[in-house]
Amino acid sequence: MSQFPTAKSLAQDGDPGVGAFFDVDNTLIPGQSIEIRFFRYLWNEGFLPKHVVFDSGWYLLKNIFSFSLAPLRQRKIYLIGKRPEGVEPLAKWFVRSEIVPRLSLEGSAALTRHQQAGHQVALVSGSPSFLVDPLAHYLGISHVLAAQLEVTRDGYTGGVLAPYPYGPGKRRLVQSFAVSHEVDLSRSYAYGDSPGDVEALESVGHPLVVNPIRGMARIARRHRWPIAVWA
Repeated sequence: MSQFPTAKSLAQDGDPGVGAFFDVDNTLIPGQSIEIRFFRYLWNEGFLPKHVVFDSGWYLLKNIFSFSLAPLRQRKIYLIGKRPEGVEPLAKWFVRSEIVPRLSLEGSAALTRHQQAGHQVALVSGSPSFLVDPLAHYLGISHVLAAQLEVTRDGYTGGVLAPYPYGPGKRRLVQSFAVSHEVDLSRSYAYGDSPGDVEALESVGHPLVVNPIRGMARIARRHRWPIAVWA
């Protein structure tokens, strides 16, 4: 399995006109999504009432026709009515203490190579921005394309603003970033693990499938994309 890109290959095309787009869940952070881990942390610490799990499960059952967790990704039941100033400090502490230690060594090395090459690095994730922003800050990454949550004077509504960074939404965000930051996507890199990353991977000249799940290895072979395992 390929471990590309190499430091040499990055040095050859290194300039700010090249982008490097990293998925987070099961790519930079192997295993379960950071949002699921955060939900479990809130539950274990008593920050969530018991009815939240029931409400989330019931919402998923009503939308089970999709055979995926997409309905829960786009409807944050557990956050409804909570205020950002109460959630964000918890999220920041959680990421620094529970998520940063789980960072893939190979992923961290790839990030560093892109940064040293002068590329514009961005984290592109369907997880809420309040979880991705602290990770980006720790990694020295200025650009985050994560789920933006709807907030009113009463707190989070549970809704996610469009475009949602998954599937076609990821491609839209990557393409918009490329236009606004003068990035040549044909020379750029993208990393992802699941079918929700296909559109983003298709957008760049150098895609890499990492820790493939849900049939992504088969998709990668069909597209002749290299595959890597980041532990």
